[in-house]
Amino acid sequence: MVVLCAGLLAAEPKSKSCSEVRRLYVSKGFNKNDAPTHEINGDHLKICPQGYTCCSQEMEEKYSLQSKDDFKSVVSEQCNHLQAVFASRYKKFDEFFKELLENAEKSLNDMFVKTYGRLYMQNSELFKDLFGELKRYYVAGSVNLEEMLSDFWARLLERMFRLVNSQYHFTDEYLECVSKYTEQLKPFGDVPRKLKLQVTRAFVAARTFAQGLAVARDVVSKVSVVNPTAQCTHALLKMIYCSHCQGLVTVKPCYNYCSNIMRGCLAHQGDLDFEWNNFIDAMLMVAERLEGPFNIESVMDPIDVKISDAIMNMQENSVQVSQKVFQGCGPPKPLPAGRISRSISEGAFSARFRPYHPEERPTTAAGTSLDRLVTDVKEKLKEAKKFWSSLPSTVCNDERMAAGNGNEDGCWNGKGKSRYLFAVTGNGLANQGNNPEVQVDTSKADMLILRQIMALRVMTSKMKNAYNGNDVDFFDISDESSGEGSGSGCEYQQCPSELEYNATDHSGKSAGDKAGGAGARAGAQPYLLTVSCILFLVMQREWR
Repeated sequence: MVVLCAGLLAAEPKSKSCSEVRRLYVSKGFNKNDAPTHEINGDHLKICPQGYTCCSQEMEEKYSLQSKDDFKSVVSEQCNHLQAVFASRYKKFDEFFKELLENAEKSLNDMFVKTYGRLYMQNSELFKDLFGELKRYYVAGSVNLEEMLSDFWARLLERMFRLVNSQYHFTDEYLECVSKYTEQLKPFGDVPRKLKLQVTRAFVAARTFAQGLAVARDVVSKVSVVNPTAQCTHALLKMIYCSHCQGLVTVKPCYNYCSNIMRGCLAHQGDLDFEWNNFIDAMLMVAERLEGPFNIESVMDPIDVKISDAIMNMQENSVQVSQKVFQGCGPPKPLPAGRISRSISEGAFSARFRPYHPEERPTTAAGTSLDRLVTDVKEKLKEAKKFWSSLPSTVCNDERMAAGNGNEDGCWNGKGKSRYLFAVTGNGLANQGNNPEVQVDTSKADMLILRQIMALRVMTSKMKNAYNGNDVDFFDISDESSGEGSGSGCEYQQCPSELEYNATDHSGKSAGDKAGGAGARAGAQPYLLTVSCILFLVMQREWR
């Protein structure tokens, strides 16, 4: 009997210690009483493999919540870094453009005070209005630049015409007639035409580019807040902590295993990639314009010289201009003799422009230059391309989330320490139907993601307009924008044409080359059309 009992005891498996599992569990702030000291029967486990285990039911539930937090934390880290890049560049550009305008206004004021003295000071509100409107356009976009500049030159002509003909009395009606001859007589030479073209293109490009940085910042901010589904949370628990239940605390998930789970959990984010890449390409196109013909710094820095050249041109041709105006508007009434001499002495316009030497000019705006800013942003934009399609791989490259590619046999595959055999699925919602790790409802689109896609499409259209030198109407950057974080600005009737964007996909095929695959997507078209229409109706008020 003694020999028989000894044999039975020897055949019975020895219960393994769970001390290391327990130690790690407690280190995360959990109650040590949840964790057994030795393996127990695992029939109570719902997600992790059953059998002998170091996990109680309470441990599995808490690990489930912890895995969800771990996932959200890693994704947020990646997105927050990108958001910070766009936020800091937007802030720098915004500071630069605003300071550039301030410097240009100060430079003009200082020069004109020295050159024209009291005569300029008596008419300085005209120039203050000019810069005020330029600032208002940059900040709010609610200014028609061409009309505003035409109005500036017409008002300047009225003032100068009165000054060079100070022996006459002009009524408001007569001066209004004078302003009508601005285009015909070209009293300021070719400066108004050239400056209008340069200012419009430069300001449109500068403002569009700054707004693009803000939209990118807001899109990343909203998409970075991930809320895993129940199926995703189960997969995350199984990947990150179920190995602990088997005592494999040092074994990390297989890389391809992690990749499938991340692509399933980030399926909706993957759908951003196409429009995001189009947006990045459009930003790079406008950046090239800012470095070249649409450089706002090269337009604003000498604007005082250009305006003064126009004034000198008017002064030199004042006789011919006055004669033609008198012919078209009629002879003006002379002032009484006493008032003529006083008017000439008070308002004679004979000062000549003396430009400052380079060392007297204001320092560069915001301590930098546009070329340096654009070069830096171009580098960051190129790095940000394909961010959303590469996000699953980026997360799995984090040593906290998975083993390296070289450790294929000694990693956790969801069941044990062994090679992961399934192939890695593609990115995006449509590719998750065959995901072996995460059940994803491929028929249900994410409204937040759709709003971000719409915001990127609209902004891409704005960028293309700016690249071609066309003015664009902007939406305000606010908490209401892009649905819940970033917005777009198009009128309902104009949206369909604005959202067309002829881009190439990753394989180099244009949109037109994809017609062969249209049949496979035919079933989804009515659904997408319905969603798009609802989005337009819901967001129409916001965009306006």
